[in-house]
Amino acid sequence: MSILLDKRLVLLLISLLMGMCSTLLAQSDSIPVPREAIPNQLLRTRNTLILPLVARSIETDWSIGVAGSFTFRFSHTDTLTTRTSNTQALALYSLRKQFIAAVNGTTYFPGERIILNHQLSYSYFPDKFWGVGKEAPNKNEEAYTFRQYYVYLHFQRKVKERVFAGLVYEYQRLLSIDYQPGKLFDELAVPGRYPYHISGAGLSLTYDSRNNAFAPDQGGFLQVYFNHFAPLFGSNFRYTNYVIDFRRFIRIYRQQVMAIQAYGFFNSGDVPLRSLASFGGSNSMRGFYDGRFRSKNQIVAQVEYRIPLFWRLGAVGFFGLATWATG
Repeated sequence: MSILLDKRLVLLLISLLMGMCSTLLAQSDSIPVPREAIPNQLLRTRNTLILPLVARSIETDWSIGVAGSFTFRFSHTDTLTTRTSNTQALALYSLRKQFIAAVNGTTYFPGERIILNHQLSYSYFPDKFWGVGKEAPNKNEEAYTFRQYYVYLHFQRKVKERVFAGLVYEYQRLLSIDYQPGKLFDELAVPGRYPYHISGAGLSLTYDSRNNAFAPDQGGFLQVYFNHFAPLFGSNFRYTNYVIDFRRFIRIYRQQVMAIQAYGFFNSGDVPLRSLASFGGSNSMRGFYDGRFRSKNQIVAQVEYRIPLFWRLGAVGFFGLATWATG
């Protein structure tokens, strides 16, 4: 799946709203972790939360909007084998005249025999570009604006306990991109500097023993998948995206959690701008502007320590290392 700025921002803002950490860091785990049962008399099968939102990031400056979260179960009796489904929605406008509207979430059908991940979004986003690969000095900074639709669907079916096989579909339509002609985009002949659309499908294999997909504190996660984009699916670009995601959650003391992640994102073929690996933002190498470095491939290792403070507030410390390549 493409690493997109609007996706990362959506995940960050929603998780802040819910008082959770912005990144689900983890690594694979071979030890089954029991999911905690919830007494039926205390369980609500549906919960809705809608709140106004004020946020700030280095990509957006100050932003205002509205965010909502809907969590649900198909049955109040199925608390051991099926995790809570969730859908989040967001509409956001920033002082930099950026606008994002998105809906994303995960639906767990009874017994987790079927899982559906989805994301739909629209973005109008004044952004920055420094180049592709390691040769992207600060002096290269160049402003551009893009407008796009994005659709991501991931259908998974259980093949054995905690193991899922899946189908992936991704669609992105870049409606417009405004940049300074004759400068960096044209000098580097960046693929995707003109309006385009991509469409691709692929396969996945997932092992998931997390006790809670929304805010896990035990268990692990391992997912590998590929997604192939080609004219056969209606794509303007032909390339293949490969992803390996290893995660591990360890409860250290009371509700304190250490989360570890090793993540690889690789592309082969003619990859457009908005589908390149992107460093920074809320998902990897936080502290960097999201998109400060872009390349075909990246490898990231991260560790995060989460400490609850009071009510829904907590503190997080994190450390990360990464490398990337254009070829």
